[in-house]
Amino acid sequence: MKKLNLIIMTLVAVMALAACNDGVTYADLKKKERNAINRYITSHKIQKITEAEFEKKGFVTDTTKNEYVLFESTGVYMQIVRKGGGEKLKDGETATVLCRFKEYNILEGDSALQLTNITQYSWQVDKMSVKNTSGTFTGSFISGESLMYSKYSTQAVPSGWLVPFTYINLGRIPKGEETALVRLIVPHTQGQSDASSNVYPCLYELSLERGR
Repeated sequence: MKKLNLIIMTLVAVMALAACNDGVTYADLKKKERNAINRYITSHKIQKITEAEFEKKGFVTDTTKNEYVLFESTGVYMQIVRKGGGEKLKDGETATVLCRFKEYNILEGDSALQLTNITQYSWQVDKMSVKNTSGTFTGSFISGESLMYSKYSTQAVPSGWLVPFTYINLGRIPKGEETALVRLIVPHTQGQSDASSNVYPCLYELSLERGR
């Protein structure tokens, strides 16, 4: 009898745990994500500016004040560290863009480096094809030449990564032109496939230049 009671109690505990896990809603996960982003902003003393302020400043962010512009419609935060040399991607133009990046999972902590081709996989510069269609940017990673593609099994460039292209120039290092450097806080709705599926935000540092 005691053995039977122990089995029943164990089953009840397992069922209760499962019920608890099932009780986590999408709204709960989004709230956890928002809290993680707010915690990061507070702990790093980030100064948020609006899109109107960003425009008034000439589409620059003051890094001495650690400014990030918040794009309300997407929830993406962006800091332009370097605007880059060369030219912007023109309307109707498609270009190969080379990218060095660091990806941090903010939900796991401020220094949770999740993926990079700088200190790790340094032999692989991510290549993506980016197109400007009347100010709307789309992009795809080039198969076999992208760590992001290898890791997340999709050619789609995260929407959050495309935000800077409206504001940065794409220089060529062989011509002595400066690369663009941006930092992004990207919520799951604008992020890579794993972040989208598991509802977590990422911090990115992206160095961008024009390829051949």
